[in-house]
Amino acid sequence: MEKNLFDILNECLGVSEEDYRDAKLLQSKQGGSTGDILVENGVITESQLLESLSIKYNIPFQPVLSLENARTELTENMPIQFLKKYFMIPMANIDPDHEPSEKQDDGENQKQISDIVFAINNPACFHALDDLVRILGIRKYKVVLSSKESILSAINTAYDHRSGSAEQLVQDMEDNGSSIISEIEQTADLLDDTSDAPLIKLVNHIISQSIKARASDIHIEPYQNSFKVRYRVDGILYDLLSPPKHVQPALISRIKVMARLNIAEKRLPQDGRIEVKRGDQDIDIRVSTIPTSFGERVVLRLLNKSTSLLSLSELGLNSENLETIKRLIKSPNGIILVTGPTGSGKTTTLYAALSSINTPEINIITIEDPIEYQLKGIGQVQVNPKIGLTFASGLRSTVRQDPDVILVGEIRDKETAGIAVQAALTGHLVFSTVHTNDSASAITRLVDIGVEPFLLSSSIAAVVAQRLIRVLCTECRMPYEPDDEAMESIGVGAEVFKDKVIYRAKGCPDCFNTGYRGRKSIFEIMIPDENLKKMILKTHDSNQIKSIALKNNMVSLRHDGIQKVLDGVTSIAEVLRVTQE
Repeated sequence: MEKNLFDILNECLGVSEEDYRDAKLLQSKQGGSTGDILVENGVITESQLLESLSIKYNIPFQPVLSLENARTELTENMPIQFLKKYFMIPMANIDPDHEPSEKQDDGENQKQISDIVFAINNPACFHALDDLVRILGIRKYKVVLSSKESILSAINTAYDHRSGSAEQLVQDMEDNGSSIISEIEQTADLLDDTSDAPLIKLVNHIISQSIKARASDIHIEPYQNSFKVRYRVDGILYDLLSPPKHVQPALISRIKVMARLNIAEKRLPQDGRIEVKRGDQDIDIRVSTIPTSFGERVVLRLLNKSTSLLSLSELGLNSENLETIKRLIKSPNGIILVTGPTGSGKTTTLYAALSSINTPEINIITIEDPIEYQLKGIGQVQVNPKIGLTFASGLRSTVRQDPDVILVGEIRDKETAGIAVQAALTGHLVFSTVHTNDSASAITRLVDIGVEPFLLSSSIAAVVAQRLIRVLCTECRMPYEPDDEAMESIGVGAEVFKDKVIYRAKGCPDCFNTGYRGRKSIFEIMIPDENLKKMILKTHDSNQIKSIALKNNMVSLRHDGIQKVLDGVTSIAEVLRVTQE
């Protein structure tokens, strides 16, 4: 006789009748299953529920699924949405007691298909499992219970492997190269990832593989007789694919369709945006096109919205710099500038700073282009030059919104800089970015665009220069003794490295044979004191300003990088790469 679920939960886990009755009441009002409601209410865990269902239905419970056993060949004609809706996935036989089924009338292929196990999460969804079995033409199979997380991981792995290699997708296009242009016109409005069109599969695969490799950008570069796709991982560009030249116009048109750009306009630069999902990851893609001699060049900037924002302590700040930054961002007024080239982590640092001071007592407003992350409790304004909403006009209106803290995405012109300075001088704390090589150069840049030096000396609270350095892969980094030439190139003596273990990159499968995995920031924080303010009033020569700052014990980017080398975080070669003067 089949046991009642409550009896099992009560006997094995001590679930009270009151908790079960409350769950049943909620089920009658909002639907779903009683077990899931008990999990949501924290009465039991998902694993405990599955173990109880295993007893009730006599189905084995498999807590962890082996991802390499996902049956990718069975997902060819199966929409991923169906599997995700019902949380089920066909797997290769993972039960050591299971004996392969006998050869069926259909031949060897039927024997292979019948030897599978379905991992499911809810045994009550038998109708969905029956439909799936019928669609796949399976006669013999087994069933195991598994968690939603394990099943989703297996589904994502199966569909990722199913897409095949980029080279194979290009090969599939070779036979009908002449029809590719007409094909893009037929599928122009179809953004369905399950499309059989080789071109759509290729674009989806390029984006998917780039996301998997943690790439920040994808470059599509046309040349006279060739066509190249590259992606940037941890700040370095790597070749991904070199499709035949005739694929170029169709592939670029497909990306422009996805970004809702004008595919007929090939003479002017265009900017657009694509939003995609890869498994449980939400990816925002900024698309930029420019015309070149040999066709349109396209760059896609990937922003993974599923990743959590970093805190100040996770940026790579040493303890002294961390305390300095925490003190600065609590200032009642002044301008805090973050400077560095494109892709140096300026926005991430600013978001971390805002998140750390974001409390109900403070009114924070940002003007950004684009808004990269949604910050709860903060008013965020998207710049839109087409309707006249620029950084300057947005900042002017923001000051009237009674803010305590203002973030201006970038100071690009005299008007924006002037309003930011006035806001800082009238009791607001202003965060912004400029594109310069180091902290001292930021003063030179602002004076150059028309800000009076006496206003800068009164309003600048700090200038923070930063770079991103690659972190050595902990699985394969190699200890070694740097030679005199290496120490001379980085500008330190042998005594600095004495009794310290120094590492260099090697390369392994975990880090795609680059020797590095992930990035950290190095910082240079310049805080104007009286001597520095006097120097700013006298001259805006960045070399003289930097000389005074270093005398005031400012740690330069190079020396912060050297400390990361001594800590075993990165290599001498990497510090030289990002701080080369």
